[in-house]
Amino acid sequence: MTGLRARVLVVSTGVAAGTREDRGGPALFDLLAGEGYDVDQPVVVADGLEPVTAALRTLTAGFAGLVATTGGTGFSPSDVTPEATLALLDRQAPGLAEAMRGVDPRGRLSRGVCGTVGRALVVNCPGSPGGAVDQLRAVLDVLPHALRLLAEAPTAH
Repeated sequence: MTGLRARVLVVSTGVAAGTREDRGGPALFDLLAGEGYDVDQPVVVADGLEPVTAALRTLTAGFAGLVATTGGTGFSPSDVTPEATLALLDRQAPGLAEAMRGVDPRGRLSRGVCGTVGRALVVNCPGSPGGAVDQLRAVLDVLPHALRLLAEAPTAH
């Protein structure tokens, strides 16, 4: 065990309503668990600024670790995960988001953002399971170092 902790937030109105199968959350869970993270079961919320912001606030409160979101990063009018994330970030981590978008041509369509909330690092991944895994995998090598730095940093949260 690496001592690294992670939480997964699935942003999907269909999954929250039970009309669509959640594949992105389990895919991120499996990837992180396979990398030695202690991962909580995915939390599911509907699309929308209020539900996503509230869920992120809850998931990051007093938490030192990674919060990976899946869904809501595209161009659909209901895709507002980046805006909800930006409302809470203390500091952005644009290099992570840029590296994630660079994994394949469709990744350039992601509007996902990354940054810190207290001692948590939030990364927005796309909703497709393959895209979510590919984008998170693109930054996995640097996440342990970032999380160790955050765990040591004084914070106002």
